Amino acid sequence: MAVHSAALTGVERTFQPDEAIVSKTDTTGRITYANDIFIDISGYTEEELLGQPHNILRHPDMPRCVFKFLWDRIADGHEVFAHVINKAKNGDHYWVFAHITPCLDSGGKIVGYHSTRRVPTAAALEVVKPIYAQLCAVEARFPDRKAGMAESLSTLVGMVTGAGFPDYDRFVLSISR
Repeated sequence: MAVHSAALTGVERTFQPDEAIVSKTDTTGRITYANDIFIDISGYTEEELLGQPHNILRHPDMPRCVFKFLWDRIADGHEVFAHVINKAKNGDHYWVFAHITPCLDSGGKIVGYHSTRRVPTAAALEVVKPIYAQLCAVEARFPDRKAGMAESLSTLVGMVTGAGFPDYDRFVLSISR
């Protein structure tokens, strides 16, 4: 079942600071579990979400390079933290501070991913929004999507190291307190 969301509305949705959006995916990113908060804020039904790729929520203001970084890290068995703007079914948007971890079987093989998302701090979003806008602009300059994503990722790494952080993880955690 293909599910398509509406055009952007410019309306921001929020959820409570004591709530957590939780989902699980298989190794290809298809949703295998969605909690009620995820269902409510996304505007999709559980039936519409289950089996769909998690990028059903992809907002065009979210740089592709951040997702590439995220997927590369979790596929290598690392946890990752990231700020993400998502698009609800009706075109509204919502920001999350995501913590994504690989799920392992008894033999240590990755069998899926678990994501818990919380409300991001306003201070973190003040830092993230202009960075994401710059990264999206870099990506848009390239007709070849892969080349744009590579240049955008290089730009992100330069921003992080230029700000004095040894890696992305430390940068994200420093602005998320």
